[in-house]
Amino acid sequence: MASVVVRNGTVVGPRSVAVADVLVVDGVIAAVGEHLEAPRDSREIDATGCWVGPGLVDLHTHLREPGRESAETIESGSRAAAVGGFTAVIAMPNTEPAIDNVALATYVLDQGSRALVDVAVAGAITHGRLGERLAPMGELAALGVRLFTDDGTGVQDAAVMRRALCYARPLGVRLAQHCEDGHLAGEGSMNEGALSSRLGLIGRPAAAEEIMVARDIELVRLTDSPLHFLHLSTARSLAMVGAARDEGLPITAEVAPHHFTLDESACANYDAHFKVNPPLRSSTDAAAVRASLTNGLADAVATDHAPHTAELKDLPFDEAPAGMLGLEHAASLTLEALGASQADPIRFFALLSRNPARIAQLRREDAPVRHSAHGGSVVAGEDANLVVFDPAERWAVRAERLQSLAANTPYHGRELVGRVRWTIVRGSLVVADGALA
Repeated sequence: MASVVVRNGTVVGPRSVAVADVLVVDGVIAAVGEHLEAPRDSREIDATGCWVGPGLVDLHTHLREPGRESAETIESGSRAAAVGGFTAVIAMPNTEPAIDNVALATYVLDQGSRALVDVAVAGAITHGRLGERLAPMGELAALGVRLFTDDGTGVQDAAVMRRALCYARPLGVRLAQHCEDGHLAGEGSMNEGALSSRLGLIGRPAAAEEIMVARDIELVRLTDSPLHFLHLSTARSLAMVGAARDEGLPITAEVAPHHFTLDESACANYDAHFKVNPPLRSSTDAAAVRASLTNGLADAVATDHAPHTAELKDLPFDEAPAGMLGLEHAASLTLEALGASQADPIRFFALLSRNPARIAQLRREDAPVRHSAHGGSVVAGEDANLVVFDPAERWAVRAERLQSLAANTPYHGRELVGRVRWTIVRGSLVVADGALA
């Protein structure tokens, strides 16, 4: 493994930043300091003007394998992740079949071991994600699974969710909830409101999300078991999370870039590229989600990367599947929402790396399946999972140039500021000058 030296970058720590060199040798950060001497055969990276921080971690990636490999595979998704600056992703379990047993989790981990980035697995909370019988959480936890969710459908039965929380606590794992009351959400395809009525589309009310957030906060109070809320999309949901956290409840929450950069008006042309679940909300909600990045209500930004084939996204809006790509532009969109040139690099890496790694427990040493450490400090002795991000580079999203097998991005043609220049995974340079190495 060739050594790498990152020169003259702004190294971003948990509480401070400083211009320094970073030397990587044999997959580990060997030294951080000024004017470092490097082995003769080292790859030199000029990071002047760039942020150097821990590799990004995505809590919420749909890799589609097994079952829908025409939209994405673990290998293709890892390419997209690497270009987006991610060194680790959590594969969601709503595959076909669902990842609700050790055999399927082992398959995804095995495929992921050959990917460009670390691939961890989230297990389903219930068999088949049907919300009825608990999946074998103990067996999956013994394999190293640390996050469980029925993502795509929230656990509708409060008694089942309470039982799952009770099981999760002694196992040392965390549940993650897709908050939506299925009866209220029904067959809606966009946010319920005046615009959905004008367009003649059935809406999904914000209350469908908020009711389940409120219910599950009470279940956490009852069980004292940690819970992570996936892709929250409304102001009231975030306010409830903030109040619960102030009480000391073990709750974390993520928001997705599309919920803080787009709103329901994007659906006005019936373009299914803007159909997502939970749906794009009102401009007021979008502003509240954006504010959560700086006011502390959001712990993490997660992409909810959801590839779909062109033929499915070409269906009428109310028939097309929900979901959009996210891995390759999440960092840039987060920078934009944080204020671009005024953005705080410490907060940037907290939202996209350090907090997600903590929530996903990627730094545990006691799991039988150990991934290299992510989301840590850029100091000697740490595993070399790093990203070099240029906060000033301007670029335009082009769907045809994305690494994903799918092309269902709502940002095609959008001009963005800030781009990943280099990604280092386990000491290997996998992205160089913005392209796969």
